[in-house]
Amino acid sequence: MTTRSGPAAPPAGRRRGGITAALAVLAALVMPLHRLLPGGAAAGHVRSLVETFLPWTGLLVVPLLAAALLRRSRLALGAVLVAALVWGLLHGRTLAGDRSTGGPADLTVATHNVDDANPDPAGTARAVAASGAQLIALEELTPPARGAYERALAPSHPYHAVEGTVGLWSTFPLRGVTATPVVPWRLVLRATADTPRGPVTVYVAHLPSVRLGAGGFTTGRRDAAARRLDTVLREGPEGPAVLMGDLNGTTDDSALAGVTNRFTSAQAAGAGFGFSWPAALPVARIDQILVSGLTPVSAWTLPRTPSDHLPIAAALRF
Repeated sequence: MTTRSGPAAPPAGRRRGGITAALAVLAALVMPLHRLLPGGAAAGHVRSLVETFLPWTGLLVVPLLAAALLRRSRLALGAVLVAALVWGLLHGRTLAGDRSTGGPADLTVATHNVDDANPDPAGTARAVAASGAQLIALEELTPPARGAYERALAPSHPYHAVEGTVGLWSTFPLRGVTATPVVPWRLVLRATADTPRGPVTVYVAHLPSVRLGAGGFTTGRRDAAARRLDTVLREGPEGPAVLMGDLNGTTDDSALAGVTNRFTSAQAAGAGFGFSWPAALPVARIDQILVSGLTPVSAWTLPRTPSDHLPIAAALRF
């Protein structure tokens, strides 16, 4: 009696090579098409999670390349090289280094989430002022520490406005100060700075934090605050504007698209990715300097303070 055997199963190495290739293709698609990922609570806000750490998708190439070489799979190797090429096209110029446009700057600004538990507010204020910024935005101010920041900055920045936990210090006169809640416990401050080159509308904001837990990436309050911030910006006056603060999201995060579609990140003229959080080992830029009607000349991170965020600064031109 003769028996017929079915088609031979592909070797295990080939199967694993196919899996590696599939993962590489998936990574190559996610990088440019991240805005198509599910963004709702039911999906754990996976889109925001991926977008927060989008530059780090390049690290996926390393283990996938190792797997492709180990399996000696041409298919997997080709797919991994495509993923590497996509990452390079998207982030290579940023990683390459300094993108400053050069030339003179008309205005230098800085922002810092100083941490509500900061043990040295005066030293932190002096460190940020050492950047030479004419406009300094601070977030997570507390009533006990507010006086220390005011005293430390008064000699160099005689004009200031504080609303809730956010404040603005300036070497130029400030007028038209208003504050609008984006959530009940967080405000966006707006003021007009009268610079020698003309008025600049300055916004200082601190959006609610996001959380990573068993239910996924929790962004609901941050997203609602971002929509309210977008409304505040739309209602603002025409002309040059600067938005500074801790937005608890990167400019890749589609939840901030209402803001970032109309404002330019000053980091476009900076070196590298400009990660600002956490200060001990920065992996994301959630502190932002965004501009409209102004051209970023350069951008950089400042030396670490006792805060869990790094301060950031930018030079701008009218």
